[in-house]
Amino acid sequence: MRLLITGGAGFIGSAFVRLVLSERPDWQVANLDLLTYAGNLENLETVEGHPHHRFVRGDIANRALVESLFPVDAVVNFAAESHVDRSIQDPERFLATNVLGTHALLDAARQKGLSRFVQVSTDEVYGSIEKGLFTEDSPLAPRSPYSASKAAADHLCLAYHHTYGLPVLITRSSNNYGPYQFPEKLIPLLVTNALEGKDLPLYGDGENVRDWLFVEDNCRGVLAALERGRPGGVYNLGGGAQRTNREVAEAVRRLVGGPSRVVLIPDRPGHDRRYALDCRHARRELGWRPTTDFEAGLAATVAWYREHRAWWERVKSGEYRRYYEAHYGPALAAGSPA
Repeated sequence: MRLLITGGAGFIGSAFVRLVLSERPDWQVANLDLLTYAGNLENLETVEGHPHHRFVRGDIANRALVESLFPVDAVVNFAAESHVDRSIQDPERFLATNVLGTHALLDAARQKGLSRFVQVSTDEVYGSIEKGLFTEDSPLAPRSPYSASKAAADHLCLAYHHTYGLPVLITRSSNNYGPYQFPEKLIPLLVTNALEGKDLPLYGDGENVRDWLFVEDNCRGVLAALERGRPGGVYNLGGGAQRTNREVAEAVRRLVGGPSRVVLIPDRPGHDRRYALDCRHARRELGWRPTTDFEAGLAATVAWYREHRAWWERVKSGEYRRYYEAHYGPALAAGSPA
């Protein structure tokens, strides 16, 4: 398999790169990432120098660059602007990457041909659900610029499948957590704040519910979709671990210990109340199910951040960007493989 992975220096993308190189040793991986604020080459340190991994710095909207990476057998698109708060502040950037960038990838794939195109999406495209579970047939009702941009990308992907016959598949996962996650997201923010003895901030009343999925379980679901999914298919990947944000914060506080307090702050605009996914379709068609219990996964995540303090301190301070220049400077400046 010759695989093009986009966004492969981000949290989930880098986990997928590490999984593929470990468990599919005969696959060739081209890894395209623009290295915006959340892309971190330190996430790929363990595969540095791997003979089947080639890193290329660049934008998925750069058609010439994307086409230069073909021929490939499959594309897995993790590249995205993904933080809701940032989308509220700067919606245009989310449209540029998540919609126009996905379109550029789709069009290159249509012109060049390939056997699979996996679009990695999110449960947030469904909006908020008061009770019950979202299925793959639930209507899309995004409520933030981020989720709206991901919903638009999903529609584009399915349109390319139905109009041009492009073998597109979509995975929609619940909230991911685990090692290497950028510390603006809820769990790493709570963990790193607790390790620093700072307060743990929660929006609103802290009772918003999320379904938590360990990142490796999500990556195995994406891999299952890539290998066994049906073109045109959509697959929900949820952890079956619904928790209020307050419950998550209290669990982190107990695991870390110390003086941290849970503090409620003014709610953000359009804050979805509850997400929950029905994943029976993925179980039937892909043979996938999550294997990491939330309490065990959270404990392992806290342990990782405790043991890798230098990594998140560099991220929080911005020092991690110096790693790029010191370690990859000339290659990155030229946009060539590291």
